[in-house]
Amino acid sequence: MATWFERSVEIALIDFHTHSAASDGALSASDLIERAAKEGVSRLALTDHDTVRGYLSVYQESPPGLDLISGVELSCQWGRVGIHVVGLGFQVQATDMKAHLVVLDAARKDRAERIAHRLERAGMPGALEGALTVAAGAQIGRPHFASWMVSAGHVASEQEAFKRFLGSGKPGDISILWPSLQDTVEVITRSGGVAVLAHPLHYRMTATRLRALADAFCEAGGDAIEVINGRPKAGDVEQLWRLASDRNLRVSVGSDFHRDSPYGAGLGVSIAEMPEGMGVWETL
Repeated sequence: MATWFERSVEIALIDFHTHSAASDGALSASDLIERAAKEGVSRLALTDHDTVRGYLSVYQESPPGLDLISGVELSCQWGRVGIHVVGLGFQVQATDMKAHLVVLDAARKDRAERIAHRLERAGMPGALEGALTVAAGAQIGRPHFASWMVSAGHVASEQEAFKRFLGSGKPGDISILWPSLQDTVEVITRSGGVAVLAHPLHYRMTATRLRALADAFCEAGGDAIEVINGRPKAGDVEQLWRLASDRNLRVSVGSDFHRDSPYGAGLGVSIAEMPEGMGVWETL
């Protein structure tokens, strides 16, 4: 494997994992791409959760110097584990992709109704209407419920909302059956795109389980592993690089930007010192 410090790519900053207000980000798609261009990002994929509405609203108006690539972060299932796969560079109007997004949209709406029912039983009536108002047409998710809970005075902060009601094992943690990992990868590839296993270390798996996930992703026809997501800890990038290179998978990078935060990464990831021949950015 080439060493991390071999300089070979001239692009200074790219970002292939970002979110706008079309899903759970804070900035509109238009403001997001303007910000990215001002901060020196030369190539960007808008990868909202289970929707391309943000991308469709701006793909014809990219700022000068910014190459905007189609993207989406798709929810799926591997066994009983929820997994995210980023699709890059696909045909947005492909029949398979459009049909798949319809299925995911329905699943999210069903989950939202079930979350609202649980919250109402916990003494918070009007949760669905409140979350939908916050979402304002965006792909609804738990962050919208958390924001409504704060504004309605049920909790003091969104962090408290997740800790008490919406996080793992809490009343609003609703398990639904997402499409399979296999089907999700196939939809992306049939639509002409590149399938990327998103933030593999976020799933908190043992090393053995993580290798099994990477094997399953590879067998499904996956293309790449996200080796940088946000602010990686020491050793994370090298671990994921090995995971990719051992399976002849390519690599991708992204900030996973949602909003300005002292804990999150800003827009743009430097790829100037990454080895040549493995990056998805070289062929997209």
